Amino acid sequence: MQKKFGGAAIFLDRSDINTDEIIPAKYLTEVTKEALKPYILEDLKLDGFDPKGDDLKNATVVVTRENFGCGSSREHAPWVFEVNDVHTVIAESYARIFRQNMFNCGMLAIELPKQDIDALMALRQAGKVTVAVDLDAQKLTAQAGDQKKEFSFEISQFDKALVEAGGWVEFADARY
Repeated sequence: MQKKFGGAAIFLDRSDINTDEIIPAKYLTEVTKEALKPYILEDLKLDGFDPKGDDLKNATVVVTRENFGCGSSREHAPWVFEVNDVHTVIAESYARIFRQNMFNCGMLAIELPKQDIDALMALRQAGKVTVAVDLDAQKLTAQAGDQKKEFSFEISQFDKALVEAGGWVEFADARY
């Protein structure tokens, strides 16, 4: 499956969002990724956030704060984003295992410094935010109304290769 990077953004303006908030542990017995789909961010408590709302249903990008994906090390957290067509997460920092699981699934975990995340968060004041990602140039452009901001990010060659291949399994199949 070809993944799309960028699109409509949803903002989770909080640090330390853990894997239990991303996908509650009670659903980890599901046997398919697709079965996880309706439970994305079900237990996330955040003022103004509705896990069943249209903002999340239409989002393909998550923008958040530091230490995203902390807590239990489980692939289910990136999987629930993947089955909901959210292939790009932009944060100040990630829990190490969550970040690598994103790349292993062929998804983007973009890290930006706090001032860039603050600028992205502020852009919401101009309206709905859309994000365009240029993986080759390692740049992203965020736009809301008539306001546009550009940011640079870094990604290792290996993680970029995982993303371009579609994930670890596809990367390994092509090379071994």
